[in-house]
Amino acid sequence: MSKSHHLYDVLIIGSGAAGLTLALNLAQSARVAVLSKGPVNEGSTWYAQGGIAAVLDDKDSVENHVADTLAAGAGLCHEDSVRFTVERSKAAIQWLIDQGVSFTRLHDSDEYHLTQEGGHSHRRIIHSADATGKAVHSTLIEQVQACDSLSLFENHIAVDLITEPDTHSGRVRCTGAYVYNRQRERVEVFQARAVILATGGASKVYLYSSNPDSASGDGIAMAWRAGCRVANMEFNQFHPTCLYHPTAGSFLVTEALRGEGAHLKLPSGERFMHRFDSREELAPRDIVARAIDHEMKRLGSDCLYLDISHKPAEFIAEHFPTVKARCEEFGIDITQQPIPVVPAAHYTCGGVVVNENGRTDLDQLYAIGETSFTGLHGANRMASNSLLECIVYAQSAAEHIHATLDAIPAPKPAPAWDSSRVTDSDEDVVISHNWDELRRFMWDYVGIVRTRKRLERATHRIKLLQKEIQEYYSNYKVGNDLIELRNLAMVAELIIRSAMQRRESRGLHYSLDYQSTSDIARDTILVPFNFAGQDIFVRR
Repeated sequence: MSKSHHLYDVLIIGSGAAGLTLALNLAQSARVAVLSKGPVNEGSTWYAQGGIAAVLDDKDSVENHVADTLAAGAGLCHEDSVRFTVERSKAAIQWLIDQGVSFTRLHDSDEYHLTQEGGHSHRRIIHSADATGKAVHSTLIEQVQACDSLSLFENHIAVDLITEPDTHSGRVRCTGAYVYNRQRERVEVFQARAVILATGGASKVYLYSSNPDSASGDGIAMAWRAGCRVANMEFNQFHPTCLYHPTAGSFLVTEALRGEGAHLKLPSGERFMHRFDSREELAPRDIVARAIDHEMKRLGSDCLYLDISHKPAEFIAEHFPTVKARCEEFGIDITQQPIPVVPAAHYTCGGVVVNENGRTDLDQLYAIGETSFTGLHGANRMASNSLLECIVYAQSAAEHIHATLDAIPAPKPAPAWDSSRVTDSDEDVVISHNWDELRRFMWDYVGIVRTRKRLERATHRIKLLQKEIQEYYSNYKVGNDLIELRNLAMVAELIIRSAMQRRESRGLHYSLDYQSTSDIARDTILVPFNFAGQDIFVRR
């Protein structure tokens, strides 16, 4: 193999909680390559604050957690998927503890401190202060870097999947990916007997997002182009509370503040959530985000406020050191002042259709974590179920890969990437302009509240943008920004098409034209023209 052609047993595209968990669970039985789009600690996992939902308390139960998830999902959760995930929650947390993750304990006790978040009926959120994602991710990174059988490639972004006919099954299988090496500025070939998409979600398709810039829907777009179905892309979760400040970037103010008694307030200091839901600040995220959006538009206000200053300063400093320190950078003392907040795109509830092993429609291609559609989240993800899903489905996929890998033949060598007909670009302004336009019209037309007319405008704009992007992609050498823009435009189209098909309001999809909820709950499943046709089905 040349230096630009790599062959492994397993190729994992993505280095967050899902990807690294899968890698560590296969480390003893396979040669594994893990691709990280940027530095390995860049990704949504690192920035997750709240915690991980799991049944760990004797006062709680699997049935309670299942019921809460089903209720938050507004009738679209697949109960078998929910139960599959929740029943494995305790073992998933124990695995993380065994890896060395340090979760917060109660004072003078060996017991772990559990908090409560919106939609949960019990305290079941295990956490590491208010930086759980960083604690989990840093621990997994250390374990991966210490493992000789795992190869980590930073600053490598996948461009497209590689497929080939399988003579044994008569079907098409995935055998790898073309990958852009950002340091060498060239496209290389990575091949393997099993390929896993763990690239995260697509929240950067919106102008305001709590996610890092890497959340550009790469895995979803690549899977769709390769012939995999996607489902429920219209359900984009907007986190109710992101810090509002001109220079704050995308800093999420953890839901755990509301779980510990923080109040949402208008600029006048008046509380308002009681007018929208009896659970007030502990209502599910879709309700809270819409309430904030409604009040901001009603008042013409740039932001609202989250206030926990009525709690003891020592309590705030102990439980929310990350939020406190970040706010202090902008002159906000959260022990004395309310936090200015706005909703922001946070989580992609839909994704690539998979079964309980993470298998997609394409043979030997898996998808796990936020890239996938498992049926767990329904029309609205319940707080802190996301990291749990990452661990549970990564472990399940690892079990299936371990059991089947030996029977899978090595892939045929794929042709090298052909860049002979493209040139260096002298018009990168086209990329930045299209990137900005895409995210702005998605925010304006396909945001928290939607209308048919807005969606029709978005449909028109995305068709024009995709034509421009494809022309650019066909004539110039690829780079990181162009790859992400191409994927974002593809995902935007999938979101718009899905939203156009749902003629009701349910969960995170709220339409002023169809404000009632249908008596029949149906998933929105999009099928590509080159459908791979795996025997995977979406269960109810």
